[in-house]
Amino acid sequence: MTLLSTRQKIVASNIANADTPGYKTQDIDFQSELQSAATGLSPKVTDIQGLRVKNDGNNVNLDRESRLLAENAMRFNIASNLLRSQLKVVRLAIEGGNTGS
Repeated sequence: MTLLSTRQKIVASNIANADTPGYKTQDIDFQSELQSAATGLSPKVTDIQGLRVKNDGNNVNLDRESRLLAENAMRFNIASNLLRSQLKVVRLAIEGGNTGS
C-alpha cells in the first residue's frame, strides 16, 4: 500500500505540473518496485520517455495520468480489501474463533 501511495503522489504531481514549462513526467516501474518492495528501499522515480513533448518542453499527458489514477485507485481498493480480510482472520484467531453467537 505504501508503493501505491507513492505512485498516487507522483501521478498527482504530474497532473499538477501539466502546465509547468519544461516539466518531465515521472513514474515508478510498479511491477519491478512491487517485486523489490521487501528490501525496504524507497521506490526509484524515473522520467518517462517516449511521450509527446509540447513546445514548452512539458510532456505530461493528462489522459495517461487520469488512467494511472484510476488504475492506482483500483489497486488500492483491492489491497485494502485484502488487508481487511486478513485482519478479520487475525481477530478471529485472537478471539479464539468465538463469533459471539
